[in-house]
Amino acid sequence: MKTLVKLEIARTLRNRKFMFFTVIYPSVLFLMIAGSSDAHDHVPGTRLSMPLYYMVAMASFGALTAVLMGNSERIAKEREGGWTRQLRLTRLPGRGYVGAKIAAGAVATLPSIVIVFVVAAVAKGVRLDAVWEWPALTAVIWAGSLVFAALGVAIGYLASGDAVRPLTMIIYFGLSILGGLWMPTTSYPRWLENIGDYLPTHAYTDHRPPLVPGGAPHAKDVALLIGYLVVFAGGAAWLYRKDTRKA
Repeated sequence: MKTLVKLEIARTLRNRKFMFFTVIYPSVLFLMIAGSSDAHDHVPGTRLSMPLYYMVAMASFGALTAVLMGNSERIAKEREGGWTRQLRLTRLPGRGYVGAKIAAGAVATLPSIVIVFVVAAVAKGVRLDAVWEWPALTAVIWAGSLVFAALGVAIGYLASGDAVRPLTMIIYFGLSILGGLWMPTTSYPRWLENIGDYLPTHAYTDHRPPLVPGGAPHAKDVALLIGYLVVFAGGAAWLYRKDTRKA
């Protein structure tokens, strides 16, 4: 398992296009979307400044990109190419294969988050109340990406090599837009906002309240993320076993 983890990490770091879109692209998007907003501009109905909102949103978007896009497409292609069939001939357990994929995604996820934070602090003057909040927020976003890592594994075992990219893109942009990664859901029609409130991306980016004045953790968001993690991981495990029986 350790050997496979090292191999997956090396493959991820050598993929320059993947690293660009997962590490650099979210920071570019932050600068484009945050635009001329400053600390005096607030998200409607909240005490959050727009730059702070978009900093967390784009850091989360980058983490989602790394684990969802990377896992789904790579697993589908490896299944099609016979690589996973070869791995089944070794002593590697299924959980080791899935764990290696998550580890490889996490390698790209962390620098993506950090770079967005640095750009936001330097270019838009984003500040948090205490120094410890920066590593805490980084850890929360990094840990929350496990939900989408599990979803990426499930999609990789659900779709074929040709179908995996369009399917992933539909899910990817649908969750990103409806969940509030591109703009606050408070600006949506009420019925659409109600749908977005129960999506994993909304719960994922709604972990800001503990780190702003007067904020408190949202038990609903934590419960939603845990629930989605159980569903996605369970689905990925079931699809893996189903794929194994077909081999």
